[in-house]
Amino acid sequence: MLPSLFLSHGSPMVALTQNPAHDFLAGLGATLGRPRAILVASAHWETAFPMVNAVARNRTIHDFFGFPRALFDLRYEAPGDPELAEQVADLLGAAGLQAGIDRARGLDHGAWVPLLLAYPQADVPVLQISVQSQLGPAHHFQVGRALAPLRAQGVLVIGSGSFTHDLSRFRGQPPDAPETPDVAAFAAWMDTALTEGRRCDLLTYRHKAPHAVAQHPTEEHLLPLFVAMGAAGDASRAERLHASVEYGMLRMDAYAFGAAPNPE
Repeated sequence: MLPSLFLSHGSPMVALTQNPAHDFLAGLGATLGRPRAILVASAHWETAFPMVNAVARNRTIHDFFGFPRALFDLRYEAPGDPELAEQVADLLGAAGLQAGIDRARGLDHGAWVPLLLAYPQADVPVLQISVQSQLGPAHHFQVGRALAPLRAQGVLVIGSGSFTHDLSRFRGQPPDAPETPDVAAFAAWMDTALTEGRRCDLLTYRHKAPHAVAQHPTEEHLLPLFVAMGAAGDASRAERLHASVEYGMLRMDAYAFGAAPNPE
């Protein structure tokens, strides 16, 4: 059975820029093998309650600005799977969660940037599910728990966000800037909690992890981690697959829940 994954998608430039995160994502598909389908909980789709997209073929959403033309020229038009989208909505409903289906939305860069590297042929069906930025980790853990049966059907469940995400410090920083101490302290606490399976601590990370609010002034980029954690079912310990930092403050860490294909 495939693991569920948390991936840090970083700046959309990771699609074009050779760096450790790019290289990790580019090798991920070969490590995992080909899933039947991929379901991505992306930080860049926020709704009041969970929505899943159901389209025959995904359009590429360039939901950013100020980047080189070459980035806007990229396309990732993977097929969708409307039947699987209906099943996702049914699983959420059976778990007591309100859910809806969007029959027009494509893939935002939280989904297509890592998948462009991991599965460049764009021939695996891809669906997206939204996050609810005001509902916190416990809600997203329950969303993931509802989705756990999909893993037995060959569906790769991915939470795509960022391990740290204080963009107020992003502009003007060189990509190779040294990591700041507060970023390192937060990432170290999170890694220990994840690899030790301290679920309760993780669900209350905002009150327990050092510098948590500074690293995530808003939570949408960490909430996909809890979807991935929930989708692992009863498996509690995570395995770190990758760790790196960009711009001194953007951690690009990735974790597997339920099984570890190839840690770091």
